[in-house]
Amino acid sequence: MGQPGMEPLEGKESNGAVPDCNGGAPAPPAKQQQQLEGADALRYANILRSRNKFADALQLYSTVLEKDGTNVDALIGKGICLQAQSLLKQALECFTEAVKVDPSNACALTHCGMIYKDEGHLVEAAEAYQKARTADPSYKAAAEFLAIVLTDLGTSLKLAGNTEDGIQKYCEALEVDSHYAPAYYNLGVVYSEMMQFDVALTCYEKAALERPLYAEAYCNMGVIYKNRGELDAAIACYDRCLTISPNFEIAKNNMAIALTDMGTKMSLTIKPNFSQSLNNLGVVYTVQGKMDAAASMIEKAILANPTYAEAYNNLGVLYRDAGSITLSVQAYERCLQIDPDSRNAGQADAKTLRFKDKVLKKGGLWRDIYGIDEKKVASLIREDKVDILVELTGHTATNKLGTMACRPAPIQVTWIGYPNTTGLPAIDYRITDSLADTPNTNQKHVEELARLPESFLCYTPSSEAGPVCPTPAISNGFVTFGSFNNLAKITPKVLQVWARILCAVPNSRLVVKCKPFCCDSIRQKFLTTLEELGLEPLRVDLLPLIHLNHDHMQAYSLMDISLDTFPYAGTTTTCESLYMGVPCVTMAGSVHAHNVGVSLLTKVGLGRLVAKTEDEYVSLALDLASDVYALQDLRMSVRELMIKSPVCDGESFTRGLESAYRTMWRRYCDGDSPALKRLELLADQPGSTKEDLDKTAVKLADPRVQRANAIAEEDNQAPIKVNATPEEGGQPQIIMANGVSSPADSQALIATAQLDQPQIMVNGVSSPHSTSGRCEMNGHSSR
Repeated sequence: MGQPGMEPLEGKESNGAVPDCNGGAPAPPAKQQQQLEGADALRYANILRSRNKFADALQLYSTVLEKDGTNVDALIGKGICLQAQSLLKQALECFTEAVKVDPSNACALTHCGMIYKDEGHLVEAAEAYQKARTADPSYKAAAEFLAIVLTDLGTSLKLAGNTEDGIQKYCEALEVDSHYAPAYYNLGVVYSEMMQFDVALTCYEKAALERPLYAEAYCNMGVIYKNRGELDAAIACYDRCLTISPNFEIAKNNMAIALTDMGTKMSLTIKPNFSQSLNNLGVVYTVQGKMDAAASMIEKAILANPTYAEAYNNLGVLYRDAGSITLSVQAYERCLQIDPDSRNAGQADAKTLRFKDKVLKKGGLWRDIYGIDEKKVASLIREDKVDILVELTGHTATNKLGTMACRPAPIQVTWIGYPNTTGLPAIDYRITDSLADTPNTNQKHVEELARLPESFLCYTPSSEAGPVCPTPAISNGFVTFGSFNNLAKITPKVLQVWARILCAVPNSRLVVKCKPFCCDSIRQKFLTTLEELGLEPLRVDLLPLIHLNHDHMQAYSLMDISLDTFPYAGTTTTCESLYMGVPCVTMAGSVHAHNVGVSLLTKVGLGRLVAKTEDEYVSLALDLASDVYALQDLRMSVRELMIKSPVCDGESFTRGLESAYRTMWRRYCDGDSPALKRLELLADQPGSTKEDLDKTAVKLADPRVQRANAIAEEDNQAPIKVNATPEEGGQPQIIMANGVSSPADSQALIATAQLDQPQIMVNGVSSPHSTSGRCEMNGHSSR
């Protein structure tokens, strides 16, 4: 015989209400409700609750409890109604009171657990579910909910770095409910990260067996098969995944890589010297981080077709990532010799599409200009009567500097995507701040510098970052220095200074993470260089690219002190380091790229970590390493410092940027145009005729003339030819001959303002869309 209040809970995580498929029962008139007493009132309240008539049911339960405050059925029924209305505190009071009256009531205990879980109290929830199971081992709902919360606990422990404890919780969940697929799936994720791929594959297979529509499990099985070279099995898994979830973007990317790899290898079997296949296979190896194999394939493609411009571009990207800047530049130059108009291919990534959706929902106008001739883009801008044209790429991949050279807008601005001048006289302003570009800077720039009141950038922390972990030196017994910057920024001079620091701190270690460290030859070259500088290779940890953002951010828990690069400082990596609590030592310099760390650290309130010389840089690092407990206190305070700083104050940053745009517009309306002034200065230059300058000046000064003559002038305005220079804000693209390319960086939007506001068009840079073959995500685990 069942216990009081032991009606079944329909489905996991339900509120206890049973949906009515045949229409709701009408509530009795108020007079009739007053006449219902005892068992009749309770039965009718249960009927109302089952029909989702929670307010009416609540009134009847309260009537019963006024006469009998210990009625367990009424207490549970009232609690369920309150829970359904999200009144969790009052609901918990009802369930708790029911447990006091009947300590072995599994239904009341289970509902207590549900509320604890909803409020994020997983340990308390697990205890409540366990008590419910003890009270009634046959109560299935308690077991199902306990498996869920144990899995969530396992995920929380894993994300906090307690992997073994996380595994234990997943196993406990399966002991409670051996059919709970997410527990198997999360075990697969953990074992994949531990590189125990056979065990991981078994776990994913069990997850798919228990839940045949588990798309994430099939995707991760495909990853393992792909990495083993079993392409047929990998493609079968990805196909199954996409059949279940056609819009699963990661699976689409993984499938594309596997199909490209398979198709390329088939092509090479048929025609070993087919240059396109060799190039494409090189691209696949590049994505996988197999730099030696990639270089071999691309070089073979060039041997097969010496005029293959895209292959030279890809070789340049490869050398750039490996830190061989001279070879990279040579490859890019050869690419441009063959095809002076060579530009990297692109496509809209998921972030771009989300941004587009936001613009359209706000009533803005979006124009996709990818693949359109630059002069035609200029004509579109004139037709749309854009007043302020902003480009965010500079001399990086898929830029539209040729459009800017056509001067389609009365005010033209460059910002954030490139740490130097564009060299285009047609651009009026470059946005920066007074620390990245000091008032007495010696850096050459044709644009007028527009300094924002605080920082030239704003950082939005990742929601997947996870908590700040204690400084590892306390538990390790030694200090770990680190850097996650691009290998191209880690110059021989940087390594010399880092080696001085490590050699001066006994037993200290260095951790460096970047994509090329997948390649043995690059790892060995890096370690050999440090060994020649006196640092033993055994004290250096080299990590490859980490694909999942949460795992990447948590990797900062491996280091105590972050070492910035110079003369090209980090930007995103510095922001990430600070947000994860890791103090960063940087060095000031004479140019913008050198001073980004100066700007960030000063605005966060850590200006004391800015060095002026190499000796001071070493000294600051040694001072931090000398007191690990002070380092721990600093680590626990840095995130809060950053969040409260101008670097993370999006609202104030936007006001400052808007104010800068307004100032530019007012100056233009007053006849003050930096580009026009520049042309006047150029009038004295040899080779310039007054007639040419006068014509250009008129076009610059009067946008109405520009727009009226747009079609007539178009053929006379040639876009510039530029070399795509790699840098942190916009990575070079890898072009594949069959049209498959590495991720796009550039799209354009027009943000239309009210009639009394200047119209601003931004040529933006979206973050690269990962073509990684891994999809080991915990985000799908908690159901």
